[in-house]
Amino acid sequence: MTFLTHSLRLLSILAVALVTSGLTAAADEKRPPNILYIMTDDHAAHAIGAYGGRFADLDPTPTIDRLAAEGMRFTNAFCINSICTPSRATILTGQYCHVHGNRAFAPGLGREHQHLPRLIKEAGYETAVVGKWHLLQEPEVFDYYCVLPGQGSYFNPIFRVRGPDPWPENTIRVAGYDSVHSSDAITDIALRWLRNRQQKDKPFFLLYHFKAPHDNFENAERYDWLFECQEMPEPDSLWERGNHGPAGRPRYGTSIGRRNERRNMGHHMFVDPDLDDQEYQRVAYQRYMKKYFRCVRGVDDNIARVLDYLEKSGELDRTAIVYTSDQGFMLGEHDYIDKRWMYEESMRMPLIVRWPGVVEPGSTCAAIVNNVDFAPTLLTMASAEVPEFMQGRSFLPLLRGEPEPDDWPKATYYRYWLHMTHHDVPAHYGIRTHDFKLIFFYGLPLDVRNALAEPTEPYWELYDLRHDPREMNNVYTDPSYAQVATELKEQLLHLKARIGDNDEQYPDLMEVRREHWD
Repeated sequence: MTFLTHSLRLLSILAVALVTSGLTAAADEKRPPNILYIMTDDHAAHAIGAYGGRFADLDPTPTIDRLAAEGMRFTNAFCINSICTPSRATILTGQYCHVHGNRAFAPGLGREHQHLPRLIKEAGYETAVVGKWHLLQEPEVFDYYCVLPGQGSYFNPIFRVRGPDPWPENTIRVAGYDSVHSSDAITDIALRWLRNRQQKDKPFFLLYHFKAPHDNFENAERYDWLFECQEMPEPDSLWERGNHGPAGRPRYGTSIGRRNERRNMGHHMFVDPDLDDQEYQRVAYQRYMKKYFRCVRGVDDNIARVLDYLEKSGELDRTAIVYTSDQGFMLGEHDYIDKRWMYEESMRMPLIVRWPGVVEPGSTCAAIVNNVDFAPTLLTMASAEVPEFMQGRSFLPLLRGEPEPDDWPKATYYRYWLHMTHHDVPAHYGIRTHDFKLIFFYGLPLDVRNALAEPTEPYWELYDLRHDPREMNNVYTDPSYAQVATELKEQLLHLKARIGDNDEQYPDLMEVRREHWD
């Protein structure tokens, strides 16, 4: 072979390589992003460093803070029912609770209602869900799943598995882990799926769901001494509740200290019952916060493992990453624990999106969105059509940094159905705008399974969030807010009618409305 012939052949190979590379690059530009949807359980927005607040100096979430620094942080993202199963069903259907049927813990989500994974799969994605599912029925629509049965265990978890890795397709098995924390096990499984995907020619859609930091808070042993020597900052409202909530009803809402004698965090944290009330409450709060944030740190460190893999595999900047929780959580505010309430710390969801080339790093969005909007948004991120039966609206334009449209919702609806069950919260619904929050505690169990049958006295709460963002002063009976209350009631009824959550099917509730609406 002559030197000229050899040179021509090399040039030909190089030309083919350049063309192929160009075609691959062009294909990558047209290919929708991978989507990694990370969801924790009960992780309050104000427990994330990037959201500021009293815990920021503890640096509890360096990895999640990195996502915020490299993406967009939403400051007004809300759930429409702050309890696990309804929120998860809402996210996967794009529908309100009265439509998908999960007002509390039933009926779950069957194959025919698993709309989001089905539609994204039809759009050309390989799909998987790993970790907490909590929707009673098998997540059959996904190509692969490995999920905790029910709540699952913090240690040595068992998983329900279907998929080709490492078991034959279309099989369902139970796989156990010995002496492993659930956050570590869930991440191990997610990483294994990412490494061994069966359809690597397709983008992936992975729901990566943690059990943590749901109660009872059990952290991996390596975090046992984290924050041990630190004093966890207390909210002022832990001690002084002001004019918050209904007066003279000490049992409403489970508590940090002894205010609720039936159930409080002192019971959960095994606080010495011989302590006086103030010391009992202080010890319970400190133990509560340290265990909670140890679970949070375990989540954060495991997310770092996944980001490290994506970076080393070259997939990180081709992946849209969404971080959120199924709802917020009360961390001692107003002496409350758990969620369920329509109060800010409970209904506010953390929402952070990192998407290189689309989302501006370090940006924030103050538009009101809720978890009904999540499915439409994820579908449009995947270049899929949003079906008419979804009640939410895609906030993809907001992710792109476009101005908030004139017709964007200026309010969000909320409804908690599970009357006086588990954490002594009466059934209620309400409206939250940028400036105000109006809540009607109608206090009836209606047709919700497991709700306690005994009604409670109806009452109203109204908060001026412009001047009272911590909801310390219920101004419903203040005459200067009478017009505001009237206008919000009209907006609330209009919103209920628009989404189809009408009360006419409940004669007892209509009677309560007639008697207490004005």
